[in-house]
Amino acid sequence: MSRLGRSGTVLSMRSLGFAFLLAIAATGCSKTETTAAGDHKSSIPEVTVAQVDSMLAKNECQAVDANGEGTRKKLGTLPGAVLLTDSEMFAPSELPADKAKTLVFYCANTQCGASHEAAEKALTAGHKNVRVMPEGIAGWVKAGKQTTKLGS
Repeated sequence: MSRLGRSGTVLSMRSLGFAFLLAIAATGCSKTETTAAGDHKSSIPEVTVAQVDSMLAKNECQAVDANGEGTRKKLGTLPGAVLLTDSEMFAPSELPADKAKTLVFYCANTQCGASHEAAEKALTAGHKNVRVMPEGIAGWVKAGKQTTKLGS
């Protein structure tokens, strides 16, 4: 096999691996409130994985995980994230008491709407600085960022 063939195989395997990762993440999200174009129905400001990584490093935000237990076990969570019991039914007391603290909600991936739903609930509860990381935990993992693994 030529060198080009081998590197093509490696690239193919990486692509398949990432596709598998996305498929696993998608199964862990029960919220799919998206438009035909895949855009979530929300006016909440969005931030990228790189922005969240920088904000967390500077202690400028609190990550909030709106994923279910299955996604958390498979992909992990952002380090130090608040783990909501449920993106729809969580108690406002699960969020930080400081309503001025910047909260960054995330779920599985861009196809999941749980983070937007939870962020809307936080706004309703009086939190002022609410953001969403639409790439979710799948985007975080794809970018090679550190995760916290939960037990099986």
